[in-house]
Amino acid sequence: MKVSLKYYTIKYLITILLLIIAVWAALFYAYILDEVYDNVDDGLKNRKIQIIKAVYIDENLLHNNEFGFNEFKINPISASEYKDKNNLYNKMYYMEYDDEEQPYRVLKTDFIDQFGKHQQLTVRTSTVEEDELVYDLTTALIVLYLLLVVSIIAVNGFLLHKAMRPFYLILDKLKKYQFGVSSFSKPQNYSIKEFEELNIEINEMIERNELVFHQQKQFIENASHELQTPLAIVINKIDLSIQNGELDKKNLNFLNNVKNDLRRMAGLNKSLLMLSKIENNQFNKISNVNFNVLINDLVRSYEDFIQYKRIDINVVEKEVFETTFDPDLANILLSNLLKNAVKYNNQNGIINIITEKEKLIFQNTGSGIPLDKSQIFNRFYKQSSDHGSTGLGLSIIKTIIKQYPRWNITYEFDDGMHYFILSKN
Repeated sequence: MKVSLKYYTIKYLITILLLIIAVWAALFYAYILDEVYDNVDDGLKNRKIQIIKAVYIDENLLHNNEFGFNEFKINPISASEYKDKNNLYNKMYYMEYDDEEQPYRVLKTDFIDQFGKHQQLTVRTSTVEEDELVYDLTTALIVLYLLLVVSIIAVNGFLLHKAMRPFYLILDKLKKYQFGVSSFSKPQNYSIKEFEELNIEINEMIERNELVFHQQKQFIENASHELQTPLAIVINKIDLSIQNGELDKKNLNFLNNVKNDLRRMAGLNKSLLMLSKIENNQFNKISNVNFNVLINDLVRSYEDFIQYKRIDINVVEKEVFETTFDPDLANILLSNLLKNAVKYNNQNGIINIITEKEKLIFQNTGSGIPLDKSQIFNRFYKQSSDHGSTGLGLSIIKTIIKQYPRWNITYEFDDGMHYFILSKN
């Protein structure tokens, strides 16, 4: 799932912070424990010196063979057991008050008393319980981590929202931008250098694109106009020659074939110009369009063509198919669908046009085999060997639908009937 930059950075900050705190906690715990033991050991060594001095003053202390309230004991040892060094270690001792064993730091050392005998001195002192220290430290770190996370989310969210505001303004401008559609926007001054540079570069890019777009648009319109005019003139001259009546049958057929080819070129020129205009977003008027009304108007317009092929056409209005659309594009879309259904239909064929709330179906008889779904909407793909076809009718339909991402056009073949279905995604 994709997330915004703000939450993307917070996610990684929280994860990295958790790792840092975990490593820091382990090092901090080891350091604190080492400091505690170091201080305790220094205290035990000082007490050892004080106790040995006291023994030389009061020999009765040599009979202190068990731990008392002074937390030390002295036991005689043999000369072979005597070691002139301090031995420090941890040990658990039972405590009556707590009714459980508690951790102690113990110093064991040997010395020679005033009578020349070898004695072993054991001094102990209570230390912190490691499990309690770990628990307290963990609790404190969890609270600290949660506070840091909340603080980071709040501060990072506020700062990023404020810092990214220019970016969202630029993004909104790009979303609203359309080729050939002039849009006025106030010049913006951004406090962040990178966003200022980004805005300047985007404005320059838009200006370059607009220039190229207008040049391309002008070229296509001029080229189309310049082609249409001579084609129309040549077709008219051929008509005059045919009507002259001085041509034999062979030349008459030749001129008819030439005229048909020229008409096909004129139709191809118009279709290519139409495709170019659609792809360049030159149809950008949006209004509420009632497709039911348009369909009925088109059926009446094509009535002669339909009667010529003796086609039985049925408009089944289950519901009103109404949506926001460019009225001109809607008319072109339906006109191409209807022309396709009539042109490639059989003599005495059937056309059913079904309107639902979110679906429009053109159903017609025709070729007994299904068309190639992967090719049917491609440019210059022809459904038959009809040389009069430009192969652009269905391509124009697909290009129109691409301008409206919420809509889709599909083709199906079932029980000898061809279906072209316009529906919402």
